[in-house]
Amino acid sequence: MTETPVDSDLHAHAQRLLRDIVGSPDAELRDDQWRAIHALVRERRRALVVQRTGWGKSAVYFVATGLLRAAGAGPSVIVSPLLALMRNQIAAAGRAGLRAVTVNSTNPEAWRAVYAQIKDGDVDLLLVSPERLNNPEFRDTVLPDLARDAGLVVIDEAHCISDWGHDFRPDYRRIRDLLAGLPPDIPVLATTATANARVTEDVAEQLAGRVDGAPVLTLRGELDRASLHLGVVTLPTNADRLAWLADHLGALPGSGIIYCLTVTTTHDVADFLTERGFVVRAYSGQTDPTERVAIESELLDNSVKALIATSALGMGFDKPDLGFVVHLGAPPSPIAYYQQVGRAGRGLDRASVVLLPGHEDADIWRYFGSLSFPPEPAVRQALAELDAETESLSTTALESRVPLGRSRLEAMLKVLDVDGAVRRVKGGWTSTGAPWTYDAQRYERVAQTRAVEQQAMLDYQRSERCRLQMLREQLDDPAAAPCGRCDNCGGLQLDHHTTAGSVLIASARLRRPGVTLEPRRMWPTALDTLGVPWRGRIPPDLQAAPGRAVARLTDLGWGDDLRALFDPQSPDQQVPVPLRHALLQVWRAWNLTAAEDPPDRIVAVDSQRRPQLVSHLAHGMARISALPVSTRLQIVGDAQPDQGAMNSAQRIAAVWQRFRLVDPEAVAGASVLLVDDRCATGWTLTVAARLLRESGARTVRPLVLATDR
Repeated sequence: MTETPVDSDLHAHAQRLLRDIVGSPDAELRDDQWRAIHALVRERRRALVVQRTGWGKSAVYFVATGLLRAAGAGPSVIVSPLLALMRNQIAAAGRAGLRAVTVNSTNPEAWRAVYAQIKDGDVDLLLVSPERLNNPEFRDTVLPDLARDAGLVVIDEAHCISDWGHDFRPDYRRIRDLLAGLPPDIPVLATTATANARVTEDVAEQLAGRVDGAPVLTLRGELDRASLHLGVVTLPTNADRLAWLADHLGALPGSGIIYCLTVTTTHDVADFLTERGFVVRAYSGQTDPTERVAIESELLDNSVKALIATSALGMGFDKPDLGFVVHLGAPPSPIAYYQQVGRAGRGLDRASVVLLPGHEDADIWRYFGSLSFPPEPAVRQALAELDAETESLSTTALESRVPLGRSRLEAMLKVLDVDGAVRRVKGGWTSTGAPWTYDAQRYERVAQTRAVEQQAMLDYQRSERCRLQMLREQLDDPAAAPCGRCDNCGGLQLDHHTTAGSVLIASARLRRPGVTLEPRRMWPTALDTLGVPWRGRIPPDLQAAPGRAVARLTDLGWGDDLRALFDPQSPDQQVPVPLRHALLQVWRAWNLTAAEDPPDRIVAVDSQRRPQLVSHLAHGMARISALPVSTRLQIVGDAQPDQGAMNSAQRIAAVWQRFRLVDPEAVAGASVLLVDDRCATGWTLTVAARLLRESGARTVRPLVLATDR
């Protein structure tokens, strides 16, 4: 512990600013808030503040900004990871009389005006998303002046710097370079609520920068949250979990957040609860930015009971009177869980926190874990492609040459950029030619850490120990102790009961099959570099029509059946009986009119991996629909199943000459029901539909058991 500094005039000024920010004449600075503010303003030091959610970390940098600006310092620069967080921070800054602006992906039209405001001295506080730090224009023309003239640099949610943290982000790794280039008299503050001892040490080390500077002031507090009452309700099926929500949501206090692990689940749950009479909204990273703002506002003013959200509604979303947080599915680590439940009860005496774990949680963790840093051959291939070019390559062009999807490729390039192997320039990426080593041991250690965290999350669900104590121990809180408030401590009584009627309704909703398959309408770019002579918009007369799938693999209802069927360890087999009934429901519900040109025959897509399944599916649909199986698309190419599936252009290159229509005359002038077992990317069906349309088919409507899209 450090001594509480005595500086009466500065403390009084800081106190006034704090009261303006929180809107309360009685607000008092916490001891550690004052220590951090004094270190930043008077000593120009670097400080790391690790404190629980709702403690008031943002008040530290708002007050420090006000004090520094009053003393003639330049604007504060806050690196902030989420748009919701930025919106809350701008509002809070305004209450303190600070002029705050932001530069992020949603307001490119305002960037030049913002840069001009900064240059004219009309900005007190700039919030910038971490990916801006390596935007060529920002990095080369704006950042140098900011780094030279800033009054304070703030790294919010600083656990993102560390790849040991639960929410590591490659863009944050550039911050080490930013900090190393700052003049010695510019203070730096890093804040987080979710850092264990290892992450705290890692962040402090990166924050230290200069070896000749004063040591980083680390202020770490207890992580107890007196308002939180935690509990776990373990139920046998997804229908039971939905029924529990329907039966008990109305009794949960105020409005809140129901977290889900996948985007699909947010829509399933929101639709079900809406049908049961609740006012809820689905919210995810795929939600339109403008709509996200409107949805957040509805929660803030309590006009909805809950947002059904992914982790996109996470760090920094500030609603002091949020009455509850429910998780339908567990996050992969107790640290991530603590961060999300910390949204609740910031300004309340009591808030309810309920975990409804699902048996599919571990499968989802494994899937997202599989999208971590790519294997070395893929990385080396990307580097070789960049090395071979004298000009830069866009991400789109590079994507056509390596077996990685867009988002994973972007994340990899960001890491390589920080490591000095590549550089982002206007128009794309170039190789630096610097030697680079694939740190397999490091990636393996991180993977092992993730596995330990997942096991800890499973232990949390099953344990009879204090829930909050377990979370605090995972964050290495030395003061962790039984809270007296959770279900295991006896302070929260949760009713595990669900009514039979609700379970029946939930089961019927989940088992309602049928998902529309929207056709692909544009070819990916750079196909010509792979020898595929297609580009631009797919002509309408060569497109598929909208099709149908029984369900998505991630669905709460049919997802279990489909994941079991398509498990790599499962043998090839006939369509299971429950899925046959589901197909019948999908077919009947499709109910195409004469004007929509309903199918008059069936064409099957051959399968290397599951030929029995596809054959049984096609002939089963013939019995259901009374349509003949007229011909099939025979495999003639040497592409392997799923070859190129992580990348659109490479997937098309793998399948564009893979099939031969056995009897082209059988589809001339016909309307085709194109039957396949699974739609992973949609490109196989797109290529198959093109071949059928070129052979004279009037329409082509795909039908599959499962879709990944």
